[in-house]
Amino acid sequence: MEKRTYPEPIETISCPEPYGQQSFTDAGEAVAALKSLYERNTAFLRNAFTALARNGDPQRRYRAFYPEVRVTTTSHSLVDSRQAYGHMPLPGRYSTTITHPELFESYLIEQLQLIMRNHGVEVTVAESSTPIPLHFAFLEGTHVDGSIAELIKRPIRDVFDVPDLDDTDDHIANGTFETLAGEPKPLAPFTAQRIDYSLHRLSHYTATSPEQFQNFVLFTNYQFYIDEFCLYARELMAKGGEGYEAFVEPGNVETRAGETRPSGLATTLRMPQMPAYHLKKAGHAGITMINIGVGPSNAKTITDHVAVLRPHAWLMLGHCAGLRNTQALGDYVLAHAYVREDHVLDDDLPVWIPIPPLAEIQVALEEAVAEVTGLSGYELKRIMRTGTVATIDNRNWELRDQRGPVQRLSQSRAIALDMESATIAANGFRFRVPYGTLLCVSDKPLHGELKLPGMATEFYKRQVSQHLSIGIRAMEKLAEMPMDRLHSRKLRSFSETAFQ
Repeated sequence: MEKRTYPEPIETISCPEPYGQQSFTDAGEAVAALKSLYERNTAFLRNAFTALARNGDPQRRYRAFYPEVRVTTTSHSLVDSRQAYGHMPLPGRYSTTITHPELFESYLIEQLQLIMRNHGVEVTVAESSTPIPLHFAFLEGTHVDGSIAELIKRPIRDVFDVPDLDDTDDHIANGTFETLAGEPKPLAPFTAQRIDYSLHRLSHYTATSPEQFQNFVLFTNYQFYIDEFCLYARELMAKGGEGYEAFVEPGNVETRAGETRPSGLATTLRMPQMPAYHLKKAGHAGITMINIGVGPSNAKTITDHVAVLRPHAWLMLGHCAGLRNTQALGDYVLAHAYVREDHVLDDDLPVWIPIPPLAEIQVALEEAVAEVTGLSGYELKRIMRTGTVATIDNRNWELRDQRGPVQRLSQSRAIALDMESATIAANGFRFRVPYGTLLCVSDKPLHGELKLPGMATEFYKRQVSQHLSIGIRAMEKLAEMPMDRLHSRKLRSFSETAFQ
């Protein structure tokens, strides 16, 4: 048997020059310092990897740390009780690690400005004790050939820090995080490494860069909606944009306002699992639409990752089974409650936790339906019903003994059934992202009313366009609201992070 040899352990660690912490009374200056520190430390890791790819034999370990924001308050603060975020619940020390401050620049400035205003304190920028994994230090779009890593005569983990999944979790957002004695409390709902993990997943699943995502997100479970969204967006670009500045498709293919065709070629050769499309406005105030496919697992996966971008709202637009005999194909369902039989969030958000309707979302959706259809008041009730939506993880539930499911659905007063809506709403509740659901009845399995061949095509042509128009109009209404009004206090727990 060939005798295996093992390299001697590396005892020397090489790091960038120590960074002296700095205190700021200006949020913009604090974020500029975060950007400078982050760029310096990630460049250090990239340069070290490049050098090792040439030399091959590392004699030391390389490490750099995430930037960190720290805040200390010494007294309780009297803040506007209408504000859902921007203040600490108790005096003490708070901190959070920061990644990609250039991507989150406006978000960070807003959060820090609120803290400075509400508490009259400085914020401190320093290096944290959390190493930046090599994988997260590369610039977006960087391709590392496997042969380069093989030139390094040690396992990568011996030379660089790698993602630590033991510390990449949602305890803060879930409300289960426990601060150790003497440690600062969390300032933000996500740590830097948790955010980095999701940014990489977003690129993988959607084939678009995280920087393309807009603050108002539509989810759908049908490609028909995406086709209609693309048609609408391209026509809008051809007419000059009408307030939107560009349309981005998978592969980061961009059509700018005033153009009739994309200005570049796709950077991906095949469609991703959950393609995303972005109708962009300045300040990320536009609309992103994602085809999440079918099922609660996809719905949880994508919202787990979109949440780190801190969008202002997300809505589900899709088809559902109508459960009432009085409903007709094409009717709308505005969800105001959910029966959660999707099971994918049971460990993170127990089913006994109610998912409340949010007034601003509900009003925007109802007003949008009225404007697009031309109906109002009692006439609007003819095509739209507000009620409970049930989400289930078994697409073929009709093939089982129906007595159990049907009885539960009847007792819950459910009026519609799908496979994604409750998951998206529950994750919105969990991550403090305002949420809503507007579905379209596409069949009535309990009443034997299914779409016949040919009927389906005509139904989709007629109904999808109107439904999408309603979703876009609702998002535009939400975008016109002050954001401190849209982010509801209903989504905040007893002890919340200051960052939204």
